[in-house]
Amino acid sequence: MTDVEPVAPELRPLLEPAGGVPEVTSTAAALDEVTERMAAGTGPVAVDAERASGYRYGQHAYLVQIRRTGAGTALIDPRELPDLTGLSAALDGVEWVLHAANQDLPCLAELNFTPSRLFDTELAGRLLGRDRVGLGPMVAGELGLALAKEHSAADWSERPLPESWLRYAALDVEVLVELRDVLAGQLAEAGKLEWAEQEFETIRTAPPPSPRIDPWRRTSGTHLVRDTQGLAIVRELWHTREIEAERADISPGRILPDAAIVAAAQAKPRSQAALAELRPFKNRGAARRLPTWAAAVARALALAPGDLPAKRTPIGDTLPPPRAWRDRNPEGAIRLENVRHDVRELADSLDLPQENLLTPEFQRRIAWAPPRRITPETVSIALTDLGARAWQVDLVSEPIARALLAPPRPKEPEPPAESAADV
Repeated sequence: MTDVEPVAPELRPLLEPAGGVPEVTSTAAALDEVTERMAAGTGPVAVDAERASGYRYGQHAYLVQIRRTGAGTALIDPRELPDLTGLSAALDGVEWVLHAANQDLPCLAELNFTPSRLFDTELAGRLLGRDRVGLGPMVAGELGLALAKEHSAADWSERPLPESWLRYAALDVEVLVELRDVLAGQLAEAGKLEWAEQEFETIRTAPPPSPRIDPWRRTSGTHLVRDTQGLAIVRELWHTREIEAERADISPGRILPDAAIVAAAQAKPRSQAALAELRPFKNRGAARRLPTWAAAVARALALAPGDLPAKRTPIGDTLPPPRAWRDRNPEGAIRLENVRHDVRELADSLDLPQENLLTPEFQRRIAWAPPRRITPETVSIALTDLGARAWQVDLVSEPIARALLAPPRPKEPEPPAESAADV
């Protein structure tokens, strides 16, 4: 008798917004009309934003989509209407529904468009243990609808926006509130709704991230640059590229690819002609600003030894990578292994991803420097100080206190080697 694979239910394509594709709102008068409509609507409001990642400098919004029952859908051009304060005020107290809200809230905040309440459908899916939490898979799994995603990586700074793109954008908010209602019911049934509400509020009120230390070190391929003079070239070209990219409003990677920066750092060319001979500088984008790049390399090569960057990032408050713990903090390495194991087991029992039960950064910090006196109460205080939410603290404080005090975990037995007869 053979097992029969279950047949996936047929999805119904979502091809057209219920009210058709709305015209783009691009004037103050049209925005006033949208604001009145949305204020008169009922229930939560679905919100989305489209950016031009990989095309333009930064992560600004180039289209904002909103939909509310009784008000329909609006597509707003934030390049023409960069201040949505009035619309934000009209929706004060209304729950906003976004998918992966942490991606869109920063660019919406630039427009003075911020929620007073939030529901994040992607995060809801994670808390429910869903394997695939993209909007398409979530809409398919929960609503039985096929949502096209072919324009997700488009250059939304284009004007005018093609009709097919506007249709796609409108469909992104078409069933977002319906999806929210299904997920909210499932969260309540699983006893996770309060957890979700705490997570949503944390995302809504999160401050902007702190500036990275030495962001230029994230240039792809920097690990191939072995000396400090080469690193100085990476640093100077990275900062020069940022200036040029912001000035031209073009994504930095289109101005000068990372491969070109690393090639220059390895070759250390002493002239513009020598730089031009490097293969990554022969493409049109890099060659257009060749004198600028050559000047940056020259500045780096002229630095005194004391002005060259260190080979490694300044430590600051950053913990070393876990692989280095056995040498630098062997007791911490044991604690981390125990903490990870116990948090993972608890997460599995709750049908949660481990990182949503307690962020790995907090797991590392409590293992590296636990409270002087380890009890569930002191662990609770330490985790709260780190920024863990109340629901997380309630669940993990006791198991983490036990893990911090536990002896090293026994090594997992290795599987027996295959004998010649087995082969």
